[in-house]
Amino acid sequence: MKAVVYTRYGSPDVLNVIDVPNPEPMAGEVLIQVHYSTVNRTDCGMRGANYFVSRFVTGLLKPKYTTTGSEFAGQIVAVGQGVTDYAIGDKVFGFDDVRAGAHAEYVVKKASGSFAVIPENYRYEQMASAGEGATYALNVINAAKITKGQKVMVYGASGAIGSAAVQILKHMGADVTAVCGTSTISKVKTLGADRVIDYQTQDFTAGSDRYDLVFDAVGKSSYGVCKKLLTPKGIYYSSELGKGGQNPLLAIWFAITGSHKVIFPIPRITKAVILQISGIIAAGDFEPLVDRTYDLKDIRQAATYVESGQKVGNVLIKVPVL
Repeated sequence: MKAVVYTRYGSPDVLNVIDVPNPEPMAGEVLIQVHYSTVNRTDCGMRGANYFVSRFVTGLLKPKYTTTGSEFAGQIVAVGQGVTDYAIGDKVFGFDDVRAGAHAEYVVKKASGSFAVIPENYRYEQMASAGEGATYALNVINAAKITKGQKVMVYGASGAIGSAAVQILKHMGADVTAVCGTSTISKVKTLGADRVIDYQTQDFTAGSDRYDLVFDAVGKSSYGVCKKLLTPKGIYYSSELGKGGQNPLLAIWFAITGSHKVIFPIPRITKAVILQISGIIAAGDFEPLVDRTYDLKDIRQAATYVESGQKVGNVLIKVPVL
């Protein structure tokens, strides 16, 4: 089968599409024929080992798992001994940020892993990008304990995480202010936000509104800049470490003091989270925002585009299905 393989950390140039043996499911595993995958920030971060600490999971000196691709949508074509929750022919989607492997014609996953059956009447290309952004968004929203009627600002609302966060928050009944650039205003308005701020023409911190959560989905703000936007019990979150690694350090400090003004939850990527996402999709309240689609053979171009910072929502990878 064709698969995208890398044997060292680095730029998109380390990615190669080569022929590798077809995998076989062992006991408790399923074999999935991949129809669509994505290239996302997680894939790029793993490939580039952007944060050294990630190497303790992905491999200290070189990649431990050499086939890239964390998100997938496809069909189960074989099941291992003891698998009862899935059957051949089931259409599934999921997200695995450790073992990855979805940039390939086939991938093996544990039946207990973070994937689920695709809701009825949804296509592979709709579901391939439903894992990463929504998983990270849900982890933050759940950690902040957001409830109906609370006010949330999502900074970076046009990205995979931000666009998922806006839709999930509206599903939960929150009042949402979305912040994005001029070129994406129209797309972000379709996500259902109560108001949209163009950070390129407005100071997003200048308004009188105060928020129970400021969710920086792109890691380009700071607690110092955003703290005046918070209610007395409001929370700030950023998807990046921040200057000098300040965000996890602030989270620890505020946890010690009991005020929890900054949170930096470690993402939990589980079947339960994927099932929660599936339920929100089935309710008609979330559909991943898609920028463009590349063929598997063009994986380097796709990764380069994602790293350019220009993408809106998600970048799909179409895997050849014979």
